[in-house]
Amino acid sequence: MNYADRLTESVRRAGNPCLVGLDPHEASLPEEFAVVRDPNAPRAAKAQACADFLCAILEVCAGKVPAVKPQSAFFEIYGADGALAWERVVSTAKQAGLIVIGDVKRGDIDTTAKAYARAFLEGSGPRDREHLCDAITINPYLGSDSITPFLESCKAADAGIYVLVRTSNKDSKLIQDHGSPRVYEKVADSVVEWGKELIGTSGLSSVGAVVGATHPDELTALRARMPTTPFLIPGYGAQGAGAKEIVGGFLRGGRGALVNSSRGILFASKQQAFKELHWKDAAARAIDAMASEINAAVGFAS
Repeated sequence: MNYADRLTESVRRAGNPCLVGLDPHEASLPEEFAVVRDPNAPRAAKAQACADFLCAILEVCAGKVPAVKPQSAFFEIYGADGALAWERVVSTAKQAGLIVIGDVKRGDIDTTAKAYARAFLEGSGPRDREHLCDAITINPYLGSDSITPFLESCKAADAGIYVLVRTSNKDSKLIQDHGSPRVYEKVADSVVEWGKELIGTSGLSSVGAVVGATHPDELTALRARMPTTPFLIPGYGAQGAGAKEIVGGFLRGGRGALVNSSRGILFASKQQAFKELHWKDAAARAIDAMASEINAAVGFAS
């Protein structure tokens, strides 16, 4: 089944468009995983602790949200041990029925892009499937020939990609706002074109866009410009955007977008509202609160 159609069904089952980012910041992990902060601990122990924490978070996410987004950088810190931890987390998430969006932000010349696409979306053979992502984030700034291999993998593996269009970081305007039309508008138009052959029965393409909630006016304008493109919306929660900022990224009925929260879910026990709870219970409560707030704001209809 086309990635966009699988995602649409997963959102319908979960009853919300929430995405939990799996970013295991060493400084914030609960005390029972404190080995990650020990400079003398072997990296295998640190990688295992990160995976143990995230797999516990995945138990909370299962049935509550449609998708999760592991960030590869936090695994790559631990080298080969981190790669094994990554595969364990991806596999656990898929076994829990969650869509897995690998936040890898890859982008390179065509031959290298093809290898990246295989690594995350196709693998080297059928035995790799349980460790592969359903979709990944990619960087478009090397041009169309760097995107084509990812499109080919989307077709071959019924996978998806999310192209960086308007990112949530504060200095994104340095490049993305340049020119007329602005760079991010040019990229947006290219994303629509790249995605035309991958539109499913849901009316959405498997070629998505990353558009930050920290630019709400531009988010609204891009939604009008990209009616068949699924959005991945970062910036909600810890980065400062609230429910009202993300509304413009959705289609009618709360369709067509996922809203990401990472620290606000994983480390919810550090928030005043949840500080009396165990970190796992706090994460569950934070997911419920996020889903309720977003569903109300976007008029989500399952």
